[in-house]
Amino acid sequence: MESLQVRKVLNNNVIIAVHPEYGETVVIGKGIGFSRKQGDAIALDSIEKMFILTNEKAKEQYKLLMHQVDEKLIEVMNDVIFYISQHAGAPLNEQIHIALTDHIAFAIKRYRQQIPIHNPFQYETRELYPREYLLAQHAIDEINRRLLVQLPEDEVGFVALHIYSAITNRHVLEVKEHSRLVTDLIDLIERKLEIKIKKDSLDYARLLRHLMVALERIRRGERVEEPTKIAEIIKNEYPEMYSFAWTLMKVIQQRMQQPVYEAEAIYLTIHLQRMLPSDGA
Repeated sequence: MESLQVRKVLNNNVIIAVHPEYGETVVIGKGIGFSRKQGDAIALDSIEKMFILTNEKAKEQYKLLMHQVDEKLIEVMNDVIFYISQHAGAPLNEQIHIALTDHIAFAIKRYRQQIPIHNPFQYETRELYPREYLLAQHAIDEINRRLLVQLPEDEVGFVALHIYSAITNRHVLEVKEHSRLVTDLIDLIERKLEIKIKKDSLDYARLLRHLMVALERIRRGERVEEPTKIAEIIKNEYPEMYSFAWTLMKVIQQRMQQPVYEAEAIYLTIHLQRMLPSDGA
């Protein structure tokens, strides 16, 4: 039977151990360190809700985090992340243990100091990442209930981005920047077209998803097929909107430092035209 050998107990829920396959690891599990001492063997199949950090940088960051956060928070976050891992539909990048725990610790500190925080892309996050948003809502509900705090709804959006980051193996700062870029593009559209887009409208949902899918294509360097049959019609029928679509594409190109192809402007023109009141938006 394979087992872990305890090297050091950091607290009741975190130990440093020697794993038969990965060598020295940080092991996170509810009560895993309780009544343990150096040299103890723990059978791997006897541990439930266990996470093993194998990345060297992650291990060192997590060890440092242990000295900065409350042990009760570690226990709650362990359960929260385990729930997320069971319902995410994909493996989580182990960095979530550091990034999300650190974020929540700071959020609780702001809450206790009565420092308000506003999430400028809350609605967009809920629309773009519905599964992650539901998981984040569960996480915040659990944190509020068990730690006797009242983190606001804005935090659900932030946690959803952390979950999406862990699922897609992208740094959370990059995910946040994409969400911020989408929000900035929507603001540019409203100002240019002199409209206030109804956020509960189907056209707005379509525009959001189109922008995020376009950003993903651009990020990956994918070239979408040129709509040759309709491209000239779109350019001739809606020249001003096509020009504005290219203005937005240039903003994307500058912010992402990636080339943007003409087909993206064509498809965006169609979505923009739909937003005009005369088109029933």
